[in-house]
Amino acid sequence: MQENKTSCAADRAMELFNNGYNCSQAVIGAFCDEIGMDFDTAMKLSSSFGAGMGRLREVCGAVTGMFMVAGLLYGFSDPSNKEKRIEHYKLIQSLAQQFKEANGSIICKELTGLSTDTNRLIPEERKGEYAKKPSCVEMVGQAAAMLEQLRK
Repeated sequence: MQENKTSCAADRAMELFNNGYNCSQAVIGAFCDEIGMDFDTAMKLSSSFGAGMGRLREVCGAVTGMFMVAGLLYGFSDPSNKEKRIEHYKLIQSLAQQFKEANGSIICKELTGLSTDTNRLIPEERKGEYAKKPSCVEMVGQAAAMLEQLRK
């Protein structure tokens, strides 16, 4: 994300994250109007993907949310349309590469250094480790901004 320049979607995503939504929920929530999904459904759909998929610390929830929005905006529904499938996968791989270049990884545990103990079901407070650079809130903003850049 460019220094001190955030998009409307990035601001909204960071606000949602700061209000307690997980990283995936924050990204998809910033695009509810655009994707034509009511907020409650979007929050339920994306609720499983926070903290690297249910606190497994695998693929970053901000990245997962970004992929879900990209799928709803630019994805394919006809499995026989191989060109559209290839085009969409190129987009997803490009977004993943951009995020990885900006942050070093798309894997939650590598990005945050937070616990990978899957028996810990209660999230850590959003301080300390969450204040690392880049922070989770910054990565949520980056993912939303990357999606907004697709429209330009």
